[in-house]
Amino acid sequence: MNKCIIIANGKSPTKSVVNYFINKGFTTIICADGGANSAKKIGITPDYIIGDLDSVSTRTLKYFDGKSNIIKYNRQNDTDVEKSLKFAIEKKFNEVVLFGVTGDRLDHTICNLGIVIKFFNKIKISLVSERSYLKPINTSSSIQSRIGETISLYAFDKKTKITSTGLKYKLNNLALPFGVKESTSNVSTKNKIQLNVKGGIVFIIRDFNFMKKHDLF
Repeated sequence: MNKCIIIANGKSPTKSVVNYFINKGFTTIICADGGANSAKKIGITPDYIIGDLDSVSTRTLKYFDGKSNIIKYNRQNDTDVEKSLKFAIEKKFNEVVLFGVTGDRLDHTICNLGIVIKFFNKIKISLVSERSYLKPINTSSSIQSRIGETISLYAFDKKTKITSTGLKYKLNNLALPFGVKESTSNVSTKNKIQLNVKGGIVFIIRDFNFMKKHDLF
């Protein structure tokens, strides 16, 4: 399976977290424009820098010149993260983890969460934001866990129904329409959780450090 990392221009990941995923097989690194500034800061050399290049600094571009493939797209009808995802799909990557897609701009954060849904059927996608790991699902999924793990679930409309096994607060063909009902800080009661999702996409949000400690990826 071809796996890649995309680093966007939001809050920078740490080098240790990026290296963790590199060791899990995500060996190609793509920086979405200003994400290259973060890569330089943490001492990571990307394979590609992609975007309209309005956010990456001249100093960073000069630093990575000859080390990374720098690809400029002038089109303005998609974001740099979208450009990077389209590039990854074009290059036949089938799984990606996103970094730097959240930060101090709420509009960018909401946009990038929407992109996870937009590209759901095109590439297997997840994201890491500080202590949180987000993965979208739309079908039956068996999830390795540990008793006591905190797991939150979010859906977006009344058509999406969720049934769970192995969670303290059980979901029985329940809808979690955004802004109406959610399953925040649910708790695993088994080491394997079964989720059955019908009718739409559900975001699973877990504690990244907990998952890393127990090797749950």
